[in-house]
Amino acid sequence: MADVLLSDAEKTFILHGIQDNLREDGRGCDDYRYMEIETDVVSNTSGSARLRLANTDVLVGVKAELGPPEPIKPDLGRLEFFVDCSANATPEFEGRGGEVLATEISTMLSQAYGNLNALDLKSLCVIPNSQCWILYVDILLLECGGNLFDAVSVAVKAALFNTRIPNVSVLKGDEGQMELEISDDPYDVKQLDTTYCPCLVTLSKIGYFHVVDASPKEEACCLARLIMGVTESGVITAMKKEGSGSLDPESIYDMMETGKKVGEMLGKNLTAILKEEELLDKKKKAVGFLK
Repeated sequence: MADVLLSDAEKTFILHGIQDNLREDGRGCDDYRYMEIETDVVSNTSGSARLRLANTDVLVGVKAELGPPEPIKPDLGRLEFFVDCSANATPEFEGRGGEVLATEISTMLSQAYGNLNALDLKSLCVIPNSQCWILYVDILLLECGGNLFDAVSVAVKAALFNTRIPNVSVLKGDEGQMELEISDDPYDVKQLDTTYCPCLVTLSKIGYFHVVDASPKEEACCLARLIMGVTESGVITAMKKEGSGSLDPESIYDMMETGKKVGEMLGKNLTAILKEEELLDKKKKAVGFLK
């Protein structure tokens, strides 16, 4: 899972630390490393965010465009994910090395957001069977320092929270056809409700125990992991097992319980931070306007 070479002694040291709920960097088994999140970082997008988790660096941009809905979902908007693994992130991504990982991440995000309760896609429909907003979520992996799935999902949720979509008026033309008028007022926009957007939680099985937010060294000791999409209310929207090792039913149950608890807390803390940042930004703009 990770291209890190460890000796048997190093692996034993990591395993014993996890058994005592004290990992090599001082964290407990259910603790994340320090995250740094920043929104509205790309000017030519509808919304954007950049996340740094230790040495992992992810940039996400969201572009909203009008287009036809899917035939099987005529009254819903669309959400499409694209992942680009920069060759500068790790030598493994040179050539076509990152395509497999990019496909895995985009597929997992599509499954996690496939739950109708994750994002209100009905609000993105403009004219049923004709026009809807399509959100293109572009993800760029700038640097890899472990736990890519979780980092990407947090950055995606932050970018969607930052997304602003212009309000559209539907007018009837002279010949009875529907015409769209998109507002060019930068303040006449609507914000997405990301309260129930899931975050991915990766639980790595090391020995008889499991940890969240595994470091590259811990990933090298892991033979199996469980990736879960979890909302702030504790709903599991997607789940996937990876690795050559096996997981017994009891381990899966314990990992799911941990994933639900950690994912619920992660989503709530992220939403609280994003709302606080938005409030501070509004206050700064108001002060600037008064000046």
